[in-house]
Formats: sequence, structure tokens, C-alpha cells
Amino acid sequence: MTASTLDLRKPRQQRYIPLQVLLGFLLIYFLIPFWWVIVNSSKDAAGLFGGGSALWFTDNVDYWGNLVQLFSFQDGIYLRWLMNSALYAVVGGLGATVLAVAAGYGFAKYDFRGRRLGFAILLGSVMVPATALVIPTFIMFSQMGLTNTIWAVILPTLLNPFGVYLMHVYARDAVPEELLDAARVDGAGEFRIFVQVALPLLRPAIVTVVLLSVVASWNNYFLPLAMLSDNRLFPVTVGIGLWQGIASANNAGGTSLWSIIILGSLVSVIPLIIAFLTLQKYWQGGLAIGSLK
Repeated sequence: MTASTLDLRKPRQQRYIPLQVLLGFLLIYFLIPFWWVIVNSSKDAAGLFGGGSALWFTDNVDYWGNLVQLFSFQDGIYLRWLMNSALYAVVGGLGATVLAVAAGYGFAKYDFRGRRLGFAILLGSVMVPATALVIPTFIMFSQMGLTNTIWAVILPTLLNPFGVYLMHVYARDAVPEELLDAARVDGAGEFRIFVQVALPLLRPAIVTVVLLSVVASWNNYFLPLAMLSDNRLFPVTVGIGLWQGIASANNAGGTSLWSIIILGSLVSVIPLIIAFLTLQKYWQGGLAIGSLK
């Protein structure tokens, strides 16, 4: 390597230093809240309110004691909340993905009457905040007698306009028309073409929609808060909010809830972290396949 090449590379590397500093600052900014939860979930009430550092451990690190108290408080209702969240996220997320894939592929690859109007309505619904639809949804479900049931949480989450839009954009470019025409010439039906030809090409987008839908269902708070009154049907987000209200009012019967509230928040994000780490390889594989085409 010549000296001139080194001289050209050095200024180029120096230009990236401000960007690297900015990215490092953003990384620290986003990791500090997560680190705070990890540290404070190990403390008891004395450690939380004893005046020590909020970003470092105390001498009494007691994850196991807080974990036992978390899963035993109120007859272990936290485990039921976790199972409810898993049910809502899996059924609602997978159902929303199935509908989004079918609708997005249909908008991208079929020409039918009302297609432009339907897609315009879809784009408009993407811009409507989900919280703005909770009250009308509650009124409609109340008239149908579905409030305070699991369907009051699952059915609204099946509609994912952004997922439909994402699948439409991806299917439009990732599935060549020539490939579909060749399959039709070979005598394949539309359903077989969709399952055997289109779905393998749509895998990266499908995984993305699955993750977005599952995370949105898992983190959903306002909808189940409005729809449910039985605490046995609460997801973990609403359940922790209920405990926070009890702790703020100091009505826990002599039990300090703040430690288990923080630990419960930490436990509730672990399934999402596992899902992201597990499905990350499918994103990378899809990007690699796309770069070779």
C-alpha cells in the first residue's frame, strides 16, 4: 500500500468521526433506560429509596427474591398476565400477518375494480392513530356483547394497515410478473402460485410484519385497558399499570411493589428480545438473497 493511498484514506476516516460520535451518543441514550431497569430490578425497597446510585447495584443484589415475590404476589397473577400477553400477541400478530400478506399481495399483483380507491383508503388509515379508534371500537364491541373477552383485544389487532402497505411495496418489486406468468403457463392455479412461488420470495417482509405485529400486540396498553375489566384477562402491560397504581396509593398491604414492578417490566421485554435475536437471521438472509438477484 503506497503512501498516497494512506493519505487519501485518512481524511475519509476523519469525516466519519462526527457520525460515529453521534451514533455512540444515541446508543448510550437508548441503553441507559434498559440498564436502569436491569440494575433496579435487583434492589429491595431500601435499595431503591435509600439514596444510592440509580445506575449501579447495591450490596444486596436479590434477583431471586424479587423474582419469587413477583410470581407469588396475588396468587401468581403475573404469570397469567404473561400468558395472556402471549396469547394476544401470537394470535393477533399471526392473524394480522396472514391478512396483511394476502391483502398486500392482492393489491400488488391483481388489477380489480376499486383497487385505487381501496389502496387510498388504506393509506389514509395508516395515518390514523390507533388510540383514536379505541373508543369507537369499544362502543361497537359493547353493542355486540364482546367487551371483557379475549376477542375484544384480539379482533382489533388483526387489522394492520401498515403491514398491508409494507407487503404491497415489497411484493410489487420482489415477485416478478414474468415468474407468475410462467407459473400460469405451466398450469398452476392462483393459490398454488401464491403459496409455492410468492411466499418464499416474501419471507423477509413476512418476518418483518410478524415482528411488528407481535410487538405491537404485546405492548398494547390502551385497547385492553378500555376493553377489559376482569384483571384475570389483563395483559402484562395493563397488569403492571394496575400494580403501579396500587403502589402509588400505598395499598399493597405492607408489601413494597416497586421492586417487583421494575422486575416485571424487565421480564416482560425478554420474550421480545428473544424474538428479535431469533428472527434476525431471516432478515439477513433475505437481504443477501436480494443483493444477488
